Amino acid sequence: MSKILFVMTGADHWTLADGTKHPTGFWAEEAVAPYQAFKAAGHEVVVATPGGVTPTVDAGSLAPEANGGQEGADKIAAGLAAIEEIKKPIQLEDVRLADYDAVFYPGGHGPMEDLAVNATSGRLLIDALRSGKPLGVVCHGPAALLAATGADGSNAFAGRKVAAFTNAEETQAGLADRAKWLLETRLVEAGVDVQVAEPWAPHVIVDGNLVTGQNPSSSAPLAAELLKKLA
Repeated sequence: MSKILFVMTGADHWTLADGTKHPTGFWAEEAVAPYQAFKAAGHEVVVATPGGVTPTVDAGSLAPEANGGQEGADKIAAGLAAIEEIKKPIQLEDVRLADYDAVFYPGGHGPMEDLAVNATSGRLLIDALRSGKPLGVVCHGPAALLAATGADGSNAFAGRKVAAFTNAEETQAGLADRAKWLLETRLVEAGVDVQVAEPWAPHVIVDGNLVTGQNPSSSAPLAAELLKKLA
């Protein structure tokens, strides 16, 4: 049995370019699908957030239209309700990487607000990448990679192949023209080699111990790749 750390956003909003606070948090499928896969394989999950706050689910991620209909929405809601670890997160500031066998970052727009500028998370990501332990990051979760900078300002993930929520997907979701910045653009500016696939289709990139996914539908196949690395 392995111990897997879920690093989740503590934000319940995303501040847009005009100062509006867009309600958000984590995306349900991106936590539920990997959690269920890891638990089914017999692994332990621990959730950590900045300050140990209980993470907020993006209400939009529970809607029927985001889950292929009402039946899918009901399954996601039930799956989320069953994750006891989300209800009692530990403080990200207290995390010791040595205590875990793998690290996973779900997305949602929340990470754009807090993890993108969280130095503690940034250091954890640098250490996880260098450790060789499986490191999974999905959808908007790669916003956290922006905080993984060294003393010289360079990004630890520069040159690594990464899948992340694309500008095309953000545009189709209707928020690109209201955002302060776009994830794909900012990652490219940091030197990350963003691998773009068709909008909304599952797309997972494996680069050494780093496993990344482009969008919510990539979360289950990403979890499968992480499980291969833990086998």
